[in-house]
Amino acid sequence: MLVKLLIHLFVKDSQYPERPHVRLAYGILAGSVGIAINFVLFCIKLTVGLLSGSIAMAADAVNNLSDAGSSVVSVLGFKLSAKPADNEHPFGHGRLEYVAGVIVAVIIVSVGIDFLKESVLRIFSSSVLHADNLAIGIFAGTLFFKIWLFVFYRAIGRRIDSKILKAAAFDSLSDLLTTSVVLGAVFAARFTSFPVDGCAGVVVAGFVILGGFGILRDTINPLVGELPDKAIVEELEKRLLACKGICGVHDIILHNYGPNHYFATAHAEVNRDGDLLTSHDTLEAAEVEIARNMPVRLILHCDPYNTRDPKVKIWRARTEEAVTAFDHNFKLYDFRLDESEPKRVLQFQLLIPRNYALTYEEITDRLTVQMRRFDPTLTLRITFSNTFV
Repeated sequence: MLVKLLIHLFVKDSQYPERPHVRLAYGILAGSVGIAINFVLFCIKLTVGLLSGSIAMAADAVNNLSDAGSSVVSVLGFKLSAKPADNEHPFGHGRLEYVAGVIVAVIIVSVGIDFLKESVLRIFSSSVLHADNLAIGIFAGTLFFKIWLFVFYRAIGRRIDSKILKAAAFDSLSDLLTTSVVLGAVFAARFTSFPVDGCAGVVVAGFVILGGFGILRDTINPLVGELPDKAIVEELEKRLLACKGICGVHDIILHNYGPNHYFATAHAEVNRDGDLLTSHDTLEAAEVEIARNMPVRLILHCDPYNTRDPKVKIWRARTEEAVTAFDHNFKLYDFRLDESEPKRVLQFQLLIPRNYALTYEEITDRLTVQMRRFDPTLTLRITFSNTFV
């Protein structure tokens, strides 16, 4: 209820999260709320930790301070990534959100390593804790803040498909676990001389470090260039095949330049019997259609496809059947039948998975054996390529 109220108050046109200015408003709201709540939690936990002498409580407090710092970086990331394209950055600034995520992860890992060291020292030089019921109760009350913050981050992260907010939601969930461990250790310290506070600090630091590395992995992957979301690839193929004049799509390449910001190229098969101007208009209409309905700036390459010659149809059908029987992951395109030479020649492109077990020569030889059932003198000329999606 509170999440919806905040969105209603601070995000104009909230029903259109794909729009840049709306996405920015969501990001600023999430970051601002995170800064406020995490700073309050830092003050509460640090006060309780100092008064009680608990290294684990102090570590958890500074963990919340790092979360507040992460939220500051998140806000800056959203603001910078929303900047329009300029002469130096013609593809926009969307990837700065991923850069912000990397900075957040580095901050989290650094804090975790520092408190891991302090906690290990506390194990070997333990001190008496002074945490009474009031201190423990106040510390336990901070759990409710983190529960709500997890729900808040997750709701907005899903709505705008933000990796940095999804990472923040995970971090809030891990904070719940670490705070619970700290509470258990502080309570157990009343009944034993074993350095449970230092051990709890090690556990907390471990969770912080692992969480930071997880965020680092999730934010570096899109910067390096990861496999695009299967759903957006399938939608792109479906929409292209529904466009008038396009009978096949292959060699799709998607470049991500920030959340919901893609540049793409693809090969589209069109009837070669049409004139050049018709083919151009067909592809341009498809590019416009994609731009209107998807967050994709698309450039299409024309592949002429012979749809009328009965011989081409027969040989293409035979070749596709042989290719599918060989491996259903293979995809054939740019098929041509050449009978001008003494021997019939089939020329085509073959899209195969990367690092395939067989060499190109072995695949060609095996397919040739299969196709020579129809013509013992047949020659195959195959150009191999690998998929990017």
